[in-house]
Amino acid sequence: MPTPHLIPRRTAAQINAALADTRVVLISGARQAGKSTLVRLVAGDRLAERRDLDRAQDRAAAIADPVGFVDSSELLVIDEIQRAPELLLAIKSAVDEDPRPGRYLLTGSLRLFGMVAAPDALPGRMETVELWPFSQGELDAAPDGFVDAVFAFGPDLRHESDVTRADYAARIVRGGLPEATTRTDPRRRQRFLDAYVQALIDRDVRQLSDIQHKGELRKLVRLLAARSATIIAANSLESALGLSRPTIARYLQALEEIFLVKRIPGWSRNLGTRTTAAPKLIFVDSGIAANEIATDARALLRPGAPFGPLLESFVLSELSRQLTWSEQFVDLSHYRDQSRYEVDAVLENRAGQVVGIEVKAATTVGPDDFRGLRRLADRLGDDFVSGIVLYTGTSTLPFGDRLRAMPVSALWQVAASTTD
Repeated sequence: MPTPHLIPRRTAAQINAALADTRVVLISGARQAGKSTLVRLVAGDRLAERRDLDRAQDRAAAIADPVGFVDSSELLVIDEIQRAPELLLAIKSAVDEDPRPGRYLLTGSLRLFGMVAAPDALPGRMETVELWPFSQGELDAAPDGFVDAVFAFGPDLRHESDVTRADYAARIVRGGLPEATTRTDPRRRQRFLDAYVQALIDRDVRQLSDIQHKGELRKLVRLLAARSATIIAANSLESALGLSRPTIARYLQALEEIFLVKRIPGWSRNLGTRTTAAPKLIFVDSGIAANEIATDARALLRPGAPFGPLLESFVLSELSRQLTWSEQFVDLSHYRDQSRYEVDAVLENRAGQVVGIEVKAATTVGPDDFRGLRRLADRLGDDFVSGIVLYTGTSTLPFGDRLRAMPVSALWQVAASTTD
């Protein structure tokens, strides 16, 4: 059980709001990210009954009598709904007959409608709340307000930090899965993460895809960890794995559907080209990525270690977490043009305002580190709010009009507003 300050209260507030006006709420996220703890917190005294489809007897009952299984006059919690997707049709019938809000609270460890067997049964009836492993702010009881703050204050945002490179390395290796964060012995954490990834492949991937090469899939996960925060194309992995390009593409999709990896799309103001730009790939949890390439916090600090790519992946995953609760509705992408100008993260809100973010695993920053951000600023004009290089130094420093260097820890130590 997480300690009280580790309960994801922002997500709990989202779920309570959804239950107040939506018939079905789905909490969707990685296994062991804290969904069960969150359900207990949210359901409280409203809970009529809770059923877990990971239990064989509950799953058998659901398959034998879907209508009876979901029959409840009060809030009914069903865990791991992807294990019996045929229940969705029964839930649809139930909420159409009785449209009161807050009828069902579901959890799922797969992206439900990525499953072939899942009927598209609940359009307009269900709201999905995405749950990630713990953010750094949740682990530290810190504000976690960077996304809202940078749009509110732009280049006027300031942050000073005492977090060191060694601290950042330790945070990357620890990750945010609740069970992993409690294991201070690196060997015990390694055993847990090894078993965790293998269980995802053995159990959850099979629900999404016909996996005939589980050994190659395990190798693929390690290859992806070694290429964190880079543009991944299926054809670049063919020779390393000895698999066809369509098979690799299918496996990549499956790994995303089980919340192991996330693809960050390429950014373009031309909406027709946004989805065709090659995506970057990050791991949902930085601790898994570090474990897959067999590195620890001390090794990350050595010359030649993959500190830079893992730090970028870590930053992108922290931003992704914040986007699930920020007041700003923001899309996360990356920028790369034909002249090889690059920006690691592009945040664009509904008004078309953009914040560009570069990540540098160094304690000093120079003008060349802003090359891509300047290109983005020139292209966007007044829509460019700010360009920030997040680095492992301690101070916020100016580098020109709307350009700043800022410590990485601003991500979780900055409050959303001055009133927070």
